[in-house]
Amino acid sequence: MINTEKFAQLLTEKFDFFTGVPDSLLKSLCAYFTAKLSKDKHIIAVNEGNAIALAAGHFLASGKPALVYMQNSGMGNALNPLISLNNPKVYSIPVLLLIGWRGEPNVKDEPQHIKQGEITTNLLECVGIKYEILSDNFDTAFRQLENAQQYLLKKSVPYAFVIKKDSFAQYKMSQAADISEIPREQAIEKIVENAKDSVFVSTTGMISRELFEIRERNKQSHKQDFLTVGSMGHSSSIALGIALGKEDKRVICLDGDGAALMHLGALTIIADRQPKNFVHIVLNNAAHDSVGGQPTVALNANLFKIAKSIGYRTAIRINNIEELNKIGKYLNSESPVFIEILVKKGARKDLGRPNQSPIECKINFMENLK
Repeated sequence: MINTEKFAQLLTEKFDFFTGVPDSLLKSLCAYFTAKLSKDKHIIAVNEGNAIALAAGHFLASGKPALVYMQNSGMGNALNPLISLNNPKVYSIPVLLLIGWRGEPNVKDEPQHIKQGEITTNLLECVGIKYEILSDNFDTAFRQLENAQQYLLKKSVPYAFVIKKDSFAQYKMSQAADISEIPREQAIEKIVENAKDSVFVSTTGMISRELFEIRERNKQSHKQDFLTVGSMGHSSSIALGIALGKEDKRVICLDGDGAALMHLGALTIIADRQPKNFVHIVLNNAAHDSVGGQPTVALNANLFKIAKSIGYRTAIRINNIEELNKIGKYLNSESPVFIEILVKKGARKDLGRPNQSPIECKINFMENLK
């Protein structure tokens, strides 16, 4: 296992700009960057393609390659600029990629990571990006990094390190203060309590896990919930598709701040279509909660104001328990509705995971919609 602080210091000696989307396998390294680097040296991007573009801009301005980190699930977002911007047949822009290998073959992982893990190295080979699996031995990793830097400078093309689980020793950053008194699970429970006749689409991560647990605790059916695994940032579009196809059903999207920011343009389509049965709820704790708690820019973005400005009929922010207790009236406001609820970071330590497969979830949900 690599000493995170020692390796991160080595990276900062060789690179002067860092960006990416936090990953659970890289959370210690991301925590170091967040804690130690200034905001002009480190940007937590809203999606991986955004990070590649930021790194390209840095190279154009300075002539120096940047470092981009991501989970392998984010490769889809990154491939467009990697192929059409960084590629040697286009602009030939170097960047060092650190890619967390979720779903590594023969390593137990969640279902949404299995296929991505199988094809991670194949994707890199397909688009012509040279890569190595980073060693968990510091001295070997040091030599790999030295060789990678020379390759970047000589070839002026991207280079990737694929990083296995438990490669880095734990490094924790101090957490910013909570932005709200409301526990996220309590907020979801209050929403469920006031929306018994609705169907739900919940984003990947803790929000879906908490919704599942609430149903279990209340001895309620899971058939009215589509628990999105993977596909970060796309739950609101899934929900819109359902709302347009089932106009007699009220559809509630439970979104996260990091997910909403990742594909923020989806809000413009929702606003343009003006579904009369659509409620979009963003549970905002200003953090990438599932992958280490690195901050997002969601608090300063005022998502509810953005929603109102682009055409959501109702758009509000809830930031205290008293307002949360009134959520029933907001759920029934003129649609499309956008509700931003400020919540605390973190989840229960004993929070479980859904015991149904994604296929079972899909079949049950579709049967319920009939």
